[in-house]
Amino acid sequence: MDSFGFWSIIPPIIAIIMVLLTRSVIVSLFLGLFSGILLLTSFNPISSLKKLLGDYLFVTVADEYNAGILILLVFIGGFVALLENSGGAKAFANHFISGTKSRIKIQLAAWFSGIIIFFSEMGTPLIVGPIYESLFDKAKISREKLAWIIDSTASPVSVMIPFIGWGVYIMGLIDTEFKRLSIDMTSWDAFITSLPYFIYPVLAVLIVPLIVILKLDFGPMKKAEERIMNSGEIYWENAKPLRESIDTDQDVESKSKPILIWLPILILIISLFTLLAPKGFPFQSVEGKDFRIALSLSYFFSAISIIIMMLIFKVKTISQSLNIYTSGMKNMTDILIILVLAWSLGSVLDKLGTANYIVQVIDGTIPPAIVPALIFLVGACMSFANGTSWGTFAIMLPLAIPLGYHLDLPLTVCIGAVISGGIFGDHSSPISDTTILSSTGAGADHKDHNKTQVPIAIFNGVVTAIALLITSMIDFKFTLVIAIMFMVIGVFIIHKVQKYKYST
Repeated sequence: MDSFGFWSIIPPIIAIIMVLLTRSVIVSLFLGLFSGILLLTSFNPISSLKKLLGDYLFVTVADEYNAGILILLVFIGGFVALLENSGGAKAFANHFISGTKSRIKIQLAAWFSGIIIFFSEMGTPLIVGPIYESLFDKAKISREKLAWIIDSTASPVSVMIPFIGWGVYIMGLIDTEFKRLSIDMTSWDAFITSLPYFIYPVLAVLIVPLIVILKLDFGPMKKAEERIMNSGEIYWENAKPLRESIDTDQDVESKSKPILIWLPILILIISLFTLLAPKGFPFQSVEGKDFRIALSLSYFFSAISIIIMMLIFKVKTISQSLNIYTSGMKNMTDILIILVLAWSLGSVLDKLGTANYIVQVIDGTIPPAIVPALIFLVGACMSFANGTSWGTFAIMLPLAIPLGYHLDLPLTVCIGAVISGGIFGDHSSPISDTTILSSTGAGADHKDHNKTQVPIAIFNGVVTAIALLITSMIDFKFTLVIAIMFMVIGVFIIHKVQKYKYST
C-alpha cells in the first residue's frame, strides 16, 4: 500500500467540498492542489508554495502539449465571439422557420436550431430563445417548454463536438492522464471512441423530439402547457421572467445574413480536413501536435472569413470586429486557469498514489464492473450541487481514468460516465450558468424553468445509471442501445398511463 494511504484521497475530497461550498472551481482546484503538495512536502508551507510554482504550474504551462491546448482554446474563444456577434445564427434561424405554424414543427425547429448552433453552449440559449419566443407564444406553447428545449441542445450538444472548446478541454484532460499511465492512444481517438458512452447527453437531446411528437408532458411541464393552452397566460401569476442579458442590436440584425454562420463553419471543417488529409486523417491517427496546429489555423482562417463578411455586409467595422475577436480570447482566461490547475492536481494525485489506494479499498468490497455507474452518480451529484460540468470534469477525470486503468475497465466507459455525470448537473442544476441562460434566452421564470426540467433530467439520469449497471453484467458496448431503449419504453409507459388517467 502506498505510504500516503488514506491521506492520498484528501486533496480531491477538499476540492470537491470546496466546490460545493464556494462554487468557485478555480479556488477549489487550487486548494486541492496545494493540500496535496503539503502532503508531499511534509506540511512545509514555504516549500509547498515553491513546488506549486516551480514544479507544477510552471512545468505544466511549459509542456508542449499543454501549451498547444491553451493556445488553441484562445483561438476558439475569438472565433466563437465573432460568430455570436455577427448575427448570422439569428438570420439563419429566421430564414429556416419562416412560415412555420404547426405547434410540433415550431418545437422541432427550435430543437434543430439548437443542434446546428453548436459552437457555444452559452450562445445557443441567447440566440435561439429570442428567435422562437414569439412563435411559441402565438402557438400557445409555454416559455418553460422553450427553455427546456434550448437547454437540452446547449451543453448536451456542445460536449459531443470534438473540435470546439468542450472537446478540446476534455481531450486535454484525457491526454495528460494517458501520458501519465503510458497509454498508447491519442486523446482524439479516446474522445471519439468514448462518444457512444456519453449516455446522458445523447438522451437529453433525443428525448426532446420524442416528447414533442407524442405530445407528452408530465409533472410541472404539463401544468405549464395547460396554463397557456387554457388561459393564454404566458407566465404564472407570481413569475419573474428573466430577460436577455445582452441587448439585441437591431442594426446588426437587419444587415446580417445566414452565410455569416454556415460559411465560417464550413471553412473551419474544410480547412481542418485539408490540412490533416496528407497525414491520413480521419482514417488514421494524427499526432497531437499536428492536430492542434491544424485546428488552430482552421479557427484562424474561419475568424478571418467572418471579419471579411461582416465588412462586406457592413455588420461591423474592422475596429469593432477586432475588438470582439480579442475580447473573445480574453473570455477564455478562466478556462485556461482551470485546465492548468486540473493538470497539476492530476500530477499530484499520481505522486500520492490516490488511484492505487482507491483500487485497494474497492478490491474485494465493490464489484469493479459497477464502478462506471458509481462514477456517474458521484459526478452527477457533484455537478448538480455546484452547477458546473467543467469543474466536475477537471476533478473527476484525473480520478476516473487511473481508477479504470488499474481495475482493467474500459477507459472509454469511465470517461463517458464522467461526462454524463457532469452534463446531468449542467442541465438540471438551478445554479448552472447554462440553465440560467436558457431561462434568460426563453424569457422564462428561472424557478419555473428549473422546476419543469428537473423531472425529465432525473428520468434520463436514472435511465443512464440503470443502463450502466445492466451492461456491467453483460457488455458495456450495449450501454447506449439499452439506454435509448429504456428511455423510449419509459416515455411510452408514461404516455399510456397519462392517456388512461385522463380518459377515465
